[in-house]
Amino acid sequence: MISRNAVSPMQTWEAALESLRSAFGRPGWAIFSTFLTGWVLCTGRRTVVGIYRQADPDGQHAHDAFHRFIRCGAWKPEVLWRLLAQALVRTLVPDGLIELDLDDTLLHRTGSKVAGAGHWRDAVRSSGKRVVIAWGLNLLVVTLRVRTPWGGEPLGLPVWVVLHRKQGTKLTELATQALRTITGWFPDRRLRCCADGAYAATLMAADIPRLTSVSRMRRDAALYHMKPTNTGRRGRPRQRGERLGTPTQLAKRAKAWKSVVIDQRGRSVVKLVNSRIVLWYAVTKRPVLLVIVRDPQGREPDDFFVCSDIHLSPAEIAGAYAGRWSIEDTFRATKQSIHVQQPQSWAGAGPERAATLGFLLHSLVWWWFLTLPKRQQQVTATPWYARKAAPSFTDALAALRTVFWQTCILKTCSLTLPTVQNALRLGSDAVVGKPKSEGGRAGTARAGSGRSLSWSCYVGWLASSIQPHRQAGVADRSSGACRGASS
Repeated sequence: MISRNAVSPMQTWEAALESLRSAFGRPGWAIFSTFLTGWVLCTGRRTVVGIYRQADPDGQHAHDAFHRFIRCGAWKPEVLWRLLAQALVRTLVPDGLIELDLDDTLLHRTGSKVAGAGHWRDAVRSSGKRVVIAWGLNLLVVTLRVRTPWGGEPLGLPVWVVLHRKQGTKLTELATQALRTITGWFPDRRLRCCADGAYAATLMAADIPRLTSVSRMRRDAALYHMKPTNTGRRGRPRQRGERLGTPTQLAKRAKAWKSVVIDQRGRSVVKLVNSRIVLWYAVTKRPVLLVIVRDPQGREPDDFFVCSDIHLSPAEIAGAYAGRWSIEDTFRATKQSIHVQQPQSWAGAGPERAATLGFLLHSLVWWWFLTLPKRQQQVTATPWYARKAAPSFTDALAALRTVFWQTCILKTCSLTLPTVQNALRLGSDAVVGKPKSEGGRAGTARAGSGRSLSWSCYVGWLASSIQPHRQAGVADRSSGACRGASS
């Protein structure tokens, strides 16, 4: 298991991968570790072949072995997620409440024969007045919410991904199955899951032991008083009390507002809350807690949250739901930085498994970065974001990529680590694919076959550019020593 006492960042990464070794056989493990390394190093399109060129430039494995590994390899995503979730909880959340977030996302794909793909509503491009339909994979994702040492918004590390297919199991049923499975992995811990309003009815109705559910309640929900006591009269006893109205009507009649401080993604925000125990009879026969959150300035509309645990405080419920935004940041990072939509696997279970590896890589990179010493958790400031104080996923991915480069260059040529680090900083333009050409003009490096600069080509280029400067430095020091001796 990964440990903060690892000797080097590279050993820390190897320890993170080692925690998943039991999910694979010997051939599968070699391809898995090589494939993830190539995915980190790849800066072009993240197709399977593009990742293969970075992961195995010497061709030790055939390229179709990587395709077979994704499509029909002897490994199960369920086992992989269980090993990862248990390792993350042991390391990052060793005690206390385990916080989960649940949502679905659309991975855009091209091609009419991609297995499991269909036409789905694109939540990013749709609005209340306009619905946009797109072709792709609809994935249900569960993330582990992790508090960072630098504060601010928590992180969402994927611990479960499953494909939702047309004419298959309903998305809400997949959510219930996922939460039951994850709860079973931690029999001695309490869990809390936050999801948006699309899953509210399902989560409130699901009776999962040790799991507390928090969601957004629809504004037209019919709410009632609790079931009255049995009067002893003949006939069927009442199952619900008098009707209270909808959440919107209750908010208009509410008078007992309480001012509380809510943790809204790392910032303390003052809100007005009103809560009461109600019966959402159309969904569940158990009591639930309704929390109405109002902006003291009156600029934002009222929010209505529902919780299956009637003993939680309103401020804790509102803050827990606000932290659900971490899963949206996870979707953005996996699509924009890892490019989980680009692997061109289309047959069998390939599309779902390729997405599984992409989301898995997101969790592994953040896990590795969080276990680094604080001095190595560097933040890359840019001219348009000069006040950046907290690391982003791109910083974590760049740090891991730099570690791979340093390790490979040190093995390729006899250089010291400070020399390699300085050269990497000087050759940052080449790292992103824009080294200076022989004519001195910046442009995209091209190999003899017209392809973009590969990892092995870059190592050779960087080593050749470092060595003359290193030899010149040695010569300068030698001449200085001779001049000092003659004087």
